[in-house]
Amino acid sequence: MSLVINNNMMAANTARTLNQHYGRLAQSTQRLSSGLRINSAADDAAGLAIRELQRADIAALQQGARNANDAISLIQTADGALGVIDEKLIRLKELAEQAATGTYDSTQRLMIESEYQAMASEITRIANATDFNGVHLLNGNLSSNTHDGSGRSHVDGLTSTGKMKIHFGSSNSSMEDYYYITIGNTTASALGVGNQAASTAAAYTVSTQEAAQKALDGINQAIISKDKIRAHLGAMQNRLENTITNLNVQAENLQAAESRISDVDVATEMTEFVRNQILTQSAVAMLSQANSLPQMAMQLIGG
Repeated sequence: MSLVINNNMMAANTARTLNQHYGRLAQSTQRLSSGLRINSAADDAAGLAIRELQRADIAALQQGARNANDAISLIQTADGALGVIDEKLIRLKELAEQAATGTYDSTQRLMIESEYQAMASEITRIANATDFNGVHLLNGNLSSNTHDGSGRSHVDGLTSTGKMKIHFGSSNSSMEDYYYITIGNTTASALGVGNQAASTAAAYTVSTQEAAQKALDGINQAIISKDKIRAHLGAMQNRLENTITNLNVQAENLQAAESRISDVDVATEMTEFVRNQILTQSAVAMLSQANSLPQMAMQLIGG
């Protein structure tokens, strides 16, 4: 190579090498500081696309688990109210049993009847008052017979009725990502007890001995109807708890897969960082030497 002063090719070549090493050093620094192997699409375009899809699914699964937990809270609210209704039905049967014996006269049965109807009214009040986040649970709004096939229907744009869709998956497949909760009507009229029910209902009244004897059978049927609702809710709660376990396992496995794609291997990257740091320092030193070499021409010119 000729000794020239217009173009210092050794310095140019050294500067190009220095820029390459410094760029790699900057990339290693970014990866170590962020903890991510992929910080931009330029690092790994395909890996970035897979990572973002996985992150979206992870977020959706975690929210799905929270949705399922909210549904469990709803079910527990309904079940707690049904437990109180259960107590009222037991009291109704006790009153019917009392009124069915012949040792009481009509006046005394009317006193029993008064409490009987009050208990029936209380059942209706509890059914109408029980709600979760503004959704009434036991008044028939969540029964399935008002469902239009697309989720919960809307009667007036404000009041939601029909079976409730609980969504927990990351897509929208009915077999994998959601199912419905239905809760039957547990008002006194729906259970067939008290004077709010149809006049032909077996448990309509206990004002006479004969009516009280019929009421015993009617109250039994009301208890069975209520127990079917509670059993259904219990099964749904167990199912949701299993769903939450599965969602958490899915999210954990996806998180592990996302980590393998996206996260930096600190040990490997630190080795690369030290290598690039040494190469950069060496290139800086050689650039300094290369920049001073043309000064040798001054010796010839001066000589």
